[in-house]
Amino acid sequence: MLKQMLKQWIVLAFVVIASPSLIAQTAPRGAQQGGVPQAPPQSAAEWHRKHDLALQYKSLADFYNAMKKEAASKPRAPLPDWSGIWTADSVDSFQNCLGGSQCYFRPAPGSTAEPKLTPVAIAELKHGQEMSAKGQIYDDNLSTCGPAGFPRWLTEPFMREQIVTPDESWLLTEQMNEIRRIYTDGRGHTPERDRYPLAEGDSIGFWDGQKLVIHTNQLQSRPMGRNQPSQSEEMETVEIWERVNTNTIAIDVWLFDPRLYLEPWYVQRLYTLLPNPDKGLRIRYWDCSENPNNDVTRTQEGATDYKGFTFTDKSNNKSNH
Repeated sequence: MLKQMLKQWIVLAFVVIASPSLIAQTAPRGAQQGGVPQAPPQSAAEWHRKHDLALQYKSLADFYNAMKKEAASKPRAPLPDWSGIWTADSVDSFQNCLGGSQCYFRPAPGSTAEPKLTPVAIAELKHGQEMSAKGQIYDDNLSTCGPAGFPRWLTEPFMREQIVTPDESWLLTEQMNEIRRIYTDGRGHTPERDRYPLAEGDSIGFWDGQKLVIHTNQLQSRPMGRNQPSQSEEMETVEIWERVNTNTIAIDVWLFDPRLYLEPWYVQRLYTLLPNPDKGLRIRYWDCSENPNNDVTRTQEGATDYKGFTFTDKSNNKSNH
């Protein structure tokens, strides 16, 4: 028990050290930050309306193409200003997604609606919950300093930047230096013969006014979170990014993978603009392997441990490795 508590405090300390300004400045959803109100919680009715949009189409690619055709008839708007440093809103943030919390598998907010899952997904969720209950939370990607990959990328913590240009936009998160390139110059996806799985996938998009609409495919098979089901290479997503007020970017996300879902599932993510009046906040190069304390290994019992660490219970002077 003591060993587990010590490890949890070390992980928490790492998070605080890694981005103290971010943690200090992240406000609860619906609160005020820097004097600017945050976006109100999404209503159950609005959630259902958006969820059902994708169900009208045979695939998310068809859903994307229908929105693209509609946007083509509208006058072109100036590109939005998404400058500054942003972070995930407190809802569905790092703390809520750690372990078996199932960011992409939980019920809809304020509703009893749940994703329609395949037997494979249900079995993997159950196994993940059992592992988490035992304190066995290991991540083959992040525990070895690898990328989170997409769509898990959307739920990761710490600081973010969005660089918007007419033909291409870069969406950056400081964790593992993961960068997504969204091509908005009219190109399609990589031809079938040239495709191979990628951590962030292949993303194309278009502008609908000041909304960025994105379709992503060509993704790798990987866990969607700690002790959560694994997506397949057939995962595809549609996103709509929009700055809904001075301080908030909302991302509507539809995702579908026949390995996990019986129909597309919808979630919403919020990113909050961090106050940075003195320009002291900057995203630096992230290398989690530069700190030997982050060298995580899997134990024979299936839990995790840090190489070179010895935990000592001072009450009985017993060493725990």
